[in-house]
Amino acid sequence: MDPELSHQVTGAVATVVIRNPAKRNAMTAAMWRSLPPLLAELAADPRVRALVLTGEGGTFCAGADISSLRGSAAEAQSLAVAAEEALAAFPKPTLAAVRGHCVGGGAQLAAACDLRLAREDARFGVTPARLGIVYPASSTRRLVSLVGPATAKYLLFTAELIDAGRALRTGLVDEVLPEDELDGRIAELTGVLVARSQLTQAAAKEFVNGRTDRDAHWSEQARGSGDTAEGVAAFLERRQPRFSWTA
Repeated sequence: MDPELSHQVTGAVATVVIRNPAKRNAMTAAMWRSLPPLLAELAADPRVRALVLTGEGGTFCAGADISSLRGSAAEAQSLAVAAEEALAAFPKPTLAAVRGHCVGGGAQLAAACDLRLAREDARFGVTPARLGIVYPASSTRRLVSLVGPATAKYLLFTAELIDAGRALRTGLVDEVLPEDELDGRIAELTGVLVARSQLTQAAAKEFVNGRTDRDAHWSEQARGSGDTAEGVAAFLERRQPRFSWTA
């Protein structure tokens, strides 16, 4: 099987799978390039209300496939950053489902997701110090926002792997599940996400990510959406809300 990013949409959830089993799902240059247009396609799909990123089999992603990145190191890094930023900018909730190794570029992608759930066997590492690479400033800031300066320095300075328990304690992941429970929890959580107001989620995502120039836009969207009235009515009538606003 050639390395690729595969995807499917089931109900309201899109799942993107990193596939390069011969190299523990390492990302090739072609895979990095293909992620932004794939995300744009899924963002424009009216069926999609949440996205899950995962790896094939028992590994999330072992980083960049170095053999496919023999050219300029700067060019290789720019491909990874463009993919990371496209994932971070995806307008709907994103969730990384992590099994096994989540290292280097894989950690970049996981950090760019809104939420991260990991199996107990997951291992995380940010490894540019093994190769003498300067980690991108944007990626460093994103890592610091998740784990704080001390843990970010540990990960970047040492390039050592940490286990899922430490990742949970430091905020790198949100939940750690036993091996046989991850898939069920992913299904449960995405079910919750797609049942909630897309208006609330889209505005919250921008605010949490630091955007400060769209307050009036979101106030206008809230006034015209009808989601608040529907949410209150559903609460009083003890039923599930039927939110109508879409991105």
